[in-house]
Amino acid sequence: MLAIRTRRRKAVVLATAAVLAGLAAPSLTASPATATTATTTATTANSDYDDTYYKAAIGKTGASLKASLHTIISDQTKLSYSAVWDALKATDEDPDNSGNVILLYSGVSRSKLLNGGDTGDWNREHVWAKSHGDFGTATGPGTDLHHLRPSDVRVNSVRGNKDFDNGGSAVSGGGGSLTDSDSFEPRDAVKGDVARMIFYMAVRYEGGDGFADLEVNGQVGNGSNPYIGKLSVLKAWNDEDPPDAFEERRNQVVYDDYQHNRNPFIDHPEWVESIW
Repeated sequence: MLAIRTRRRKAVVLATAAVLAGLAAPSLTASPATATTATTTATTANSDYDDTYYKAAIGKTGASLKASLHTIISDQTKLSYSAVWDALKATDEDPDNSGNVILLYSGVSRSKLLNGGDTGDWNREHVWAKSHGDFGTATGPGTDLHHLRPSDVRVNSVRGNKDFDNGGSAVSGGGGSLTDSDSFEPRDAVKGDVARMIFYMAVRYEGGDGFADLEVNGQVGNGSNPYIGKLSVLKAWNDEDPPDAFEERRNQVVYDDYQHNRNPFIDHPEWVESIW
């Protein structure tokens, strides 16, 4: 598994470099078919949306890029909190078992029918903890599919409203996740996913519509403030765990079938560094 993840990271790095240089990315000899397919898919997808959806943001950096992306992704269809249940059954469907969803922190495949609040169920995890900005389950940030994911009820409780950071003790049934008194570290396979969800929220919710201005900062223990950390760690996770096929498919399903907006940091992970 480590070797596969390493090849995937190398492929994404090469693809990004190729787009920036305007050259074709070289294939990787270790797994040429996989590397070439991933590179072609990513390049084609980004090019398609750069010419249409992201057209107003292309060529911008820093605060200007953030402002343009905010305008673009704020055009969305909003769901009720009850509608999120069925939406998650589609966005997080197990590609190997259409009757199950993949749980974010544990990586477990669990029946779609086991949604609820009891031990053994999965529930709706707010990756940007809803108390960080006090938006609860309000239509808008409280129901935004780009940061709502299925999670084991018990593991979700362990995460609570903690900020994200490295270190801690193993979470039982957490798939390799760690936690301590003021932070949570998800399993390696979804660290980048978590980071990109957090960065999406910080761009999407800028203090309009009666909601708080959500921001990423450099600390943990943010409590009920509209902040989440730890910025340096989240940036590292974005680099270390680039988007995979599951995350990209999820972004597409949210865009096509539900909210009709995208997480730009899945399409362009390099925009994290450009803004932060």
